[in-house]
Amino acid sequence: MEKTQSIVRSAAQRLRELLPKATGWEEHAGLKVGGQKADLVMKFKFGGDEQTLLLEITSLGQPRQIRETITRLGELRAELGGAYPVAVAQYISPQGAAILKRNGLGYLDLSGNCHLAFGNVLIEKEGKPNLRPSTRPLKALFAPRATRVIRALLVEPGHLWRLDELARSAQVSLGHAHNVVKRLVELAWLDRGEQQRIHLSKPADLLDAWVDAYTYRLNEATTYFSPERITRKLVGEIARVAQEEGRRFVFTLHSGAALVAPNVRFPAIHCYLEGDPEPVAKALGLRPGDDEGNVHLLAPYDPGVFHAPITKSGVPVVCLPQLYADLYHYERRGREQAAHIRREAMGF
Repeated sequence: MEKTQSIVRSAAQRLRELLPKATGWEEHAGLKVGGQKADLVMKFKFGGDEQTLLLEITSLGQPRQIRETITRLGELRAELGGAYPVAVAQYISPQGAAILKRNGLGYLDLSGNCHLAFGNVLIEKEGKPNLRPSTRPLKALFAPRATRVIRALLVEPGHLWRLDELARSAQVSLGHAHNVVKRLVELAWLDRGEQQRIHLSKPADLLDAWVDAYTYRLNEATTYFSPERITRKLVGEIARVAQEEGRRFVFTLHSGAALVAPNVRFPAIHCYLEGDPEPVAKALGLRPGDDEGNVHLLAPYDPGVFHAPITKSGVPVVCLPQLYADLYHYERRGREQAAHIRREAMGF
């Protein structure tokens, strides 16, 4: 209770700082709205208009809590017409923020991020790190082997799975698949239908949560320099040599995106490669590149990255969920390309 009250006080202070020209502030903590209590209702005047903000405190900014908050704010807004609903947490992840904005809600966190859009007000601050990170909620769900199950579900989001079928597709034991599925059901991202068939009910939320926990830097990269220009021809040469070496390989990041969406330009090549990269690099005439390289051969953090590759121009590209996840945290226009892939090719 004390923690909630502390967040309420901090949120109220933060709103006053964000809206310095507002006057006539009123704060009502625990106000009864219909048959429920609102964590905080704030009323004030701004630009001559009366405004009401309806704040709901969530303990964590993760997607499951965000969805619960969306439901509760929707119920409260229906009772208190005209109020603008705002989710509040210590930290709200970029993926959680995206879910809230898709549902037309505002948010505010105590790490400095916010999105407020009501009346003539539009305030948005993004990119602030979590000031009090937690190691708790979803770490085990996105451990390497568990992401094989996640990836299989996201590749075929409309599929009705039997548990044994999902385990085979993800190449994990039946027990491991069961544990992941159980956790996903608890998070309300997965439903069990008739005959216990498994259905991914919220693929967008699951993808967002995975991406929030993942970075392509989990993979070990060996960097090389190619005197040859970075072109699709060089991509084809890497594919040819890897095949001759009998290796599993698959392209990702901008080189993968360029094959999926031909209008994408790529400054470097990133390719997941099974085994020692040196024989492949030597056959291609690549030189060690350190930080200045333009060809990156990645040792996968887990073999699951090879799941369900897409063949484009005769070469394999990681599946779309993996491509999105890899791009999202990449420094050079990665998020922009990830958004393009998701919008144009993924459908959720």
